[in-house]
Amino acid sequence: MPIKTILIAILIFFSNLASANLNIQHWESNNEARIYFIENHDLPIVDINVDFRAGSVKDTKQKSGLASLTNHMIVLGSGGINEEDLANQFIDLGAQLNSSFDQDKSGFSVRTLTEKRSEAIDLLTLVLHKPNFDKNILEREKKRYIASISQSETMPGSIASKAFNKALYGEHPYGLSSSGEVETIRKISKKDLNNFYINNYFSNELSIVIVGDISRKEAEELGNKISSGFTQNKIASPIPLVKEVKGQDIRISHPAKQAHLYYGAPIIKRGDPDFLALYLGNYILGGGGFVSRLTQVIREDRGLAYSVYSYFMPYIEKGPFQIGVQTKKNQVGQAKKLIDKTVAEFIKNGPKSQELKRAKDFMIGGFPLKLDSNKSILEYVSMMAFYKYPLDYLDTFTDKIDKISAEEIKSAFQRRVDMSKFSTVIVGGE
Repeated sequence: MPIKTILIAILIFFSNLASANLNIQHWESNNEARIYFIENHDLPIVDINVDFRAGSVKDTKQKSGLASLTNHMIVLGSGGINEEDLANQFIDLGAQLNSSFDQDKSGFSVRTLTEKRSEAIDLLTLVLHKPNFDKNILEREKKRYIASISQSETMPGSIASKAFNKALYGEHPYGLSSSGEVETIRKISKKDLNNFYINNYFSNELSIVIVGDISRKEAEELGNKISSGFTQNKIASPIPLVKEVKGQDIRISHPAKQAHLYYGAPIIKRGDPDFLALYLGNYILGGGGFVSRLTQVIREDRGLAYSVYSYFMPYIEKGPFQIGVQTKKNQVGQAKKLIDKTVAEFIKNGPKSQELKRAKDFMIGGFPLKLDSNKSILEYVSMMAFYKYPLDYLDTFTDKIDKISAEEIKSAFQRRVDMSKFSTVIVGGE
């Protein structure tokens, strides 16, 4: 088939997925893994993503970085097949294997042609069920981790981020560095990896998302194949609640020419009914790039920084509301005062009608573009699956955004965003 014809077919496929309601099917495997499936035969491709509840929140202070290193090592050789041969087997199939990792989850994904799916899924299953955790590769990767951590300890942005998380979360695992510390990484052994894997990779804490060119029956077989063999977690291991921590003002000297300011507090977790109102309001406050209030005040009116941002990042437990800016050392105090004033005014008065209309137009008009590929659909549905969102979340998103009023946004910010509890971290200020 000519390349031009293939490209046209791909564009039509993506357009169809973005414009139509997604028919998301959902069931549980034989051992309680959650499976979400979108059947589409427009292209001979199957995308699979699996997420385990095994993110950095499962780390301890003594073994910080263990969750991340386990995730990384799982794809570096399995079932006695070494790292290079495993990678070459995926390449020979024309399949792509990737891993992902964050505070809450450890994920793995495969993209394969339909005709090669059986072999690709066999390989994926091998990767997930029988990681080698080779000692020599582990020592090599530990050196890479340590080199990266050591480098980050000299960079003002990384220093600020680490100090900010610590200020917000104290001894909670969310306050740990997901990549670990030099000393904790040095001590991690193959036994530690095995123990973490055995104690955190459970079938009933696993979500599987399948998008593409197979039938429901084939998807059921695939889901059972991937999940079978993992044990179930009979004793629930809840994530610790995020305790309220007194806001801190932390200043760290650094020779960099510019200061890095992080400002905020833990606010919201996944599934919170206030999230969409806060999310829409934050677009107006600091999430909308050049059209946000913070950008207008900090960049356009005063020329204090090229960019300033704010965002809500919900986790299983309370995630942060964070404001960030990078500016000249002698201007960081002025920038902080302007941020304080802008946020306080927004909390007090809420958005203006024209601001709200512009934000809704952007979110509603741009939403189909966020579902314009298999990859983006896989990412969104994987988020829904992992956090147990309702199946119609994507179908109803724009309608819910459209119905949010200025008063609802103001109410959500007034009830949830308490600036007296904010922590401030400045690295490189005068």
